[in-house]
Amino acid sequence: MTRRTEWPDSEGKTTSAAGDAETRYGRRGCSGPEDSGGHSSSRAEAGPPRTPEEQARAICLRLLTGTPRTRKQLEDALRRRGIPEEAAQDVLSRFEDVGLINDAAFADAWVESRHHGRGLARRALARELRTKGVDSTLIDVAVGRLDSEQEEATARELVDRKLRATRGLDREKRLRRLAGMLARKGYAEGLALRVVKQALEEEGEDPELLDQHLPDD
Repeated sequence: MTRRTEWPDSEGKTTSAAGDAETRYGRRGCSGPEDSGGHSSSRAEAGPPRTPEEQARAICLRLLTGTPRTRKQLEDALRRRGIPEEAAQDVLSRFEDVGLINDAAFADAWVESRHHGRGLARRALARELRTKGVDSTLIDVAVGRLDSEQEEATARELVDRKLRATRGLDREKRLRRLAGMLARKGYAEGLALRVVKQALEEEGEDPELLDQHLPDD
């Protein structure tokens, strides 16, 4: 089934992208149709070279097909393809107006997917969203939807999955290996060590011996 996407034309109206994209822009072009000498009716009717705004719309539409992107990601893509800044910003703003670019929704979906799919903590999620150009205010709102209880529960699930693989190692190595795994996913050191300690205690490790590896309050 072909996905239908609404996008703004040069007059600010919306047009269905599903059927029009291939007809207006061809199947293969990156920033516009390329004249390969063929005689197809679509190319014959293409007329003069497209404006920068038309090229920008085609690029953004293709990049958004099946993959949500932030405004900054699209802005960078247009710059790499030589689209003038004024034309790029005009098109990006119109795409935002009709909802094809929505950084807040992108951030929410990213947090949901990466936390439940990869077990990333709020700190790691915020770092990833910053690299994608999401505004800090939107990042705070998105990662704020994960409370500390959910974050700790996810950390415990991650430890439970890896616990068996550490059996046979000495106590300190197990503690540090499991805590290190959580640290790489963005969990704070105190939380990571506490969760690992609890898991090892349930396996029969001496809590007093484990306590010496926990950070001081």
